[in-house]
Amino acid sequence: YVAVGADEIYASPASMVGSIGVLYNGFGFVDALQKLGISRRLQTSGVNKAFLDPFSPTTEFQKEKLQTMLDIVHKQFITRVKEGRGNRLHVDDETFSGLFWTGEQALANGLIDGYASSGQLAREVIKITDIVDYTYKQNVFDRLTKNLGTAMADELPVILGMKPGLR
Repeated sequence: YVAVGADEIYASPASMVGSIGVLYNGFGFVDALQKLGISRRLQTSGVNKAFLDPFSPTTEFQKEKLQTMLDIVHKQFITRVKEGRGNRLHVDDETFSGLFWTGEQALANGLIDGYASSGQLAREVIKITDIVDYTYKQNVFDRLTKNLGTAMADELPVILGMKPGLR
């Protein structure tokens, strides 16, 4: 959703782009509680305060209310994508179905404007000259102690006589 506010959108050819839809995830533990012999005590104020509570059965009212909300947000999302992409967007039956595409397919469908990494974008599009790379790089000491620690942990049971080793 955030990307639709940008003037231009860039991705890698191998990026996964799209997924224009709305998703709600939840779990239902009603059957599990019954199988375990657990009874739940729930008190609320407000008839819908326990709306979609995972330990209570889902009602038709809850399903319908949630679906209505998801549909409203999906329509808002579609509107923003259409406004943001304008004439560049090629709409078909799958565009707003929640499917996603490779960056290559997204470029052909008008979902993105081109290919670029974040570094390329910073240098070539935004024109930032002094880019700081915050990628963690292990120094020699870190690599050595990590490997030494792993080797020692592997041999400790053998040293303590807890398991046979290869000698």
